[in-house]
Parts: sequence; structure tokens; C-alpha cells
Amino acid sequence: MQKIYFRALASSFLLWLAWPPMSFTAPLLLMAFVPLLLSTESIIESDTPKKGKKVFWLAFLVFFVWNTSCIYWVFNSLNAVMPAGVAILISLIPFGLAALLMAIAFWLYYQLRKITTKTWSYAGLVVFWIGYEYLHQSWELAFPWMTLGNGFAGSHQLVQWYEYTGVYGGTLWIWVANLLAFELTLSRAESSDAAMKAQKRYLQVLFGWVMLPILISYTMYTRYKEAENPSNVVVVQPNIDPYEKFNSLPANEQVKRLIYLSDSLGQPNTEYFIWPETAISESADEERIRFDSNYVSIKSFLQKYKNGNVLSGIESYLLYDTAKTPTARYNEQNGIFYDAFNAAIQIENTARVQFYHKSKLVPGVEQTPFSSALSFLKPVFAAFGGSTGGYGFQDEPSVFYSQTGIGAAPVICYESIWGEYVGDCVKKGAQFIAIITNDAWWGDTSGKDQHLAYAKLRAIETRRWVARSANTGISGFINQRGDVVVQSKWWEATALKADINLNDELTFYVKHGDYIAVFASILAVCFLIFILVSFRTRKRSAQI
Repeated sequence: MQKIYFRALASSFLLWLAWPPMSFTAPLLLMAFVPLLLSTESIIESDTPKKGKKVFWLAFLVFFVWNTSCIYWVFNSLNAVMPAGVAILISLIPFGLAALLMAIAFWLYYQLRKITTKTWSYAGLVVFWIGYEYLHQSWELAFPWMTLGNGFAGSHQLVQWYEYTGVYGGTLWIWVANLLAFELTLSRAESSDAAMKAQKRYLQVLFGWVMLPILISYTMYTRYKEAENPSNVVVVQPNIDPYEKFNSLPANEQVKRLIYLSDSLGQPNTEYFIWPETAISESADEERIRFDSNYVSIKSFLQKYKNGNVLSGIESYLLYDTAKTPTARYNEQNGIFYDAFNAAIQIENTARVQFYHKSKLVPGVEQTPFSSALSFLKPVFAAFGGSTGGYGFQDEPSVFYSQTGIGAAPVICYESIWGEYVGDCVKKGAQFIAIITNDAWWGDTSGKDQHLAYAKLRAIETRRWVARSANTGISGFINQRGDVVVQSKWWEATALKADINLNDELTFYVKHGDYIAVFASILAVCFLIFILVSFRTRKRSAQI
């Protein structure tokens, strides 16, 4: 049994080695699950009792190690504001939850192996896995960071076809390749003529399954030409310590720094200045924004840029007479209700002001998961100032439009890992994607590099330029092929500019969204019903 566990852990190592920010190792994903599949097969073929339990815990161990090694940086942000022991315990939640869902997919695969053929069981494993990924991007504990298709963000030249499939096409590609490699490995253990023929057949199919998408992708990559439609954009990285920006450094001083950096690269034809998440850190009343001192400073700055727009992150709020929204808080001192927002604002050389309220909120930090069921905990959150789980949000994405008609997608931090959501911005008219973020919470870890790499996949899926402004590391520009054209260093105050090409064309993926995940989830439900019906049938037979 010990050998089985050690062999399975090789999958953890291969998955970690293939994952961003590692470069050029992503193809390892196409064989990384083989050691785990071999160990699972050893359990299935053995005479050991409680096989299902052993398969589940084996898979959980592998996936827990993999998740922890890739998103360890979650601990950094927590350790800065709480004791290390508490930070470790809370960090285990995202690691353990993802591993749990992955292990359930493997356990369901084992259940299928007991009642149907290998081929159908393999199909079940693939759709159960994609179903888990879709669930983990859709429910209130959403954290789709480890969706398998994201693994090719470091080798984006291999997945140009994501403009048709999105990242779920990558997940499908990875799993089918692994299952073919697994069957090839099993056939090599035998020396009969039938086994030799099977080896040759599996090798041919595996080679075609792996190489054809790569060849198609490289052809798309080398032949892709952007239509000329330039717009001058400046992204700003103020390099402000995230633990100081709300406490030590006055908001007006931060705005002055942002204006200085913007002015250092601004030119007469600059149309967008992109500032990071919560760049305007002093909470502002949206209804009275034109009287806000930071707004007045930005308007003054824009006077020299005729068509200039500032797209910035901002802490804002709205006041209500009643609890108009489920997230509205009550201020006893003033006797009013209000919503606080992690928002984006666009300011221009007219009286128009546009707001967007972050939609994809971080579970537990920006929103209370399953708030309706846990409404009895509201007094507890209120005792802590209502800071956890209290942000308001909007249900659908928005597009900001400039004076000259340019459509910009304001994407705030965490939202950039949702392909379909960003695609919805494009469907609504966005001609480029503006990602504003504050990755400094994680420190100088691979978290910031992964976040940047995932933005390359959004560029490919939508064929839109990405202008990325981070509070500190990594800001930059990504073209429509997913190439990082220019990027900043970590922990430096700087500004970058580029003439990006705007695009109005809609890709197949933008038009149809996560259709692979939806179809796989429907099949996963069908397989689950099949397992439950089979279980009940066997139970009745045993009673007779």
C-alpha cells in the first residue's frame, strides 16, 4: 500500500511542475494523472476491503498536495493580519475544498467501475471532473483558480484554439490524453500479440490527440494578424503597500502619485489612463462624486488630455432609506442603510461618470457564502464592523464607454479568472480588457505571476488586448495572441504605455461561453443518476 501512495504522489509533483508560473512545462499535464490512475487501478484490482474509501483518500492526498504547492500564497495574505497558526488553519479551507471536490470526482469514477465498462467509466471521470470545475466557478464558494485548462497559461502558444473552447477545452484535452496514456501504460505490461496491437493503436491515437491541437495552435499563432485600430493607453503601478493605503497614506497623496505617474507618459492622443484596484482608497458617495476632492483632482489632470479617460478602482458607497438590497448594511448612528462597493469608476472630460460594482466577490472576504442560509450570523459580522462579507455587487458585467466611443471592460482582480464572464463584457461591446488589481496582498510569490498568466488566456478567448494595472507587480499589456508585450517589475512605482489595437469581432467562445462545461455537467448528472439507480437496484436485490 505504501508503494501505491508514493507512486500516486508523483502525480502531485508532475501537476505542480506543469503549473504556472513554470514555463514550457505545461505539456506535462497531458500525462500527470497517469501515476494516480495506476495507483487507483491497483486498489481496484486488489482484494483489499473498503476500496472506495481508499480511492477517495488517495485522490484527496494527491490533490491536497498539488493545491497546496500551487496556491500556498493564500497563506501570505492571511499571515500579515493574523497569527500564523490561525492563518494556516484558514488557508487549509481553499486547499482542502478543492481537493475534496476533485477526490469526489475520482470516487464517483470508482463507483462507475463497479457497474459499467472501463470506457463508460472513463467518460464518467471526465465529465465528473469538468462538472466539479464548473460548480467551483458557479457556486458561492467559487474559486476556479485551479481549473485544469488554466495550466496552459504559461504556454499559451499551445492553446490558441481556446478562442473556440475556452479553458474547459483544455481540461478535456488533458484528461483524454491522460486516459490514453494510462491505457498505453497498462498495455505495455503485457507481451501478447493482442497487447502489442493495442499498444500500437493507443500510441497512434495518443500521438494524434496531443499533436493535432498543438499543430493547429501553432498555425493559428503564427498566422494571426491584428486588424489595425490603435488607441494609446497608459497603465499605472503606484507601488503602495496594501497595508498602508487604507491606514497610513492619505488618499489624496495616493491620487497625486497616480497623477504624476500618468502624466509622465501621457501624450496628446492618450485615451485611457488605467489605475489599479482601490486606487482611490477614500470611500466616496457615488451620488455626490462630483463634489469629491479626489474626483476634482482627476478632472483637473484630464484637462490637458482632450479625449482622456481615467479608469480606476475606487472604494464607494450608496445610501438608502430602506434595505433595498440583500447586502445593505444599517448604520445605527445615522439611521440609514448603505451598500459599500469594491468598484471601478471612469472619469472623463465631461460631466458623465460611470461606475461598475465588482460582481465576482472573494468568498468570506468580500461576501458571506450562502448568506441567505447564514443570515443568523449577520449580528456577528456587524460586531466586527460588517467588514467581512459585506460588499454590494451587481449581477452582470458592465462596459465603460469613452467620449470617442471606445468600449472598455472593467475587470476587477479576482474576476479575471472567469472566462465566460469576461466574454460577456466583450459581447456587450468591450473592445479591450482593463484588469485592475491589487496582488500585493500575496507578497512576492507565484500568486501574482499566475494571475498575470491567466490574463493571457482571456486575451486568447476574446481576441482582445489586456491592459493590466496592478497596485504593485505585475502591470503590463497583453496582445490578442496572448503575448505579454511589456510588463513591470515587482515592487516598483512605474507607468507603462502602448498603442493597443481595438477589436470588434466576436470569437466563437465569446458567443457561446462555457458550452463544454454545461454539456459535461448535464452528462455528469446523468451518470450520477445511473450510479444512484444502480445502487438502489443492488440494495433491493440483496434484500431479496
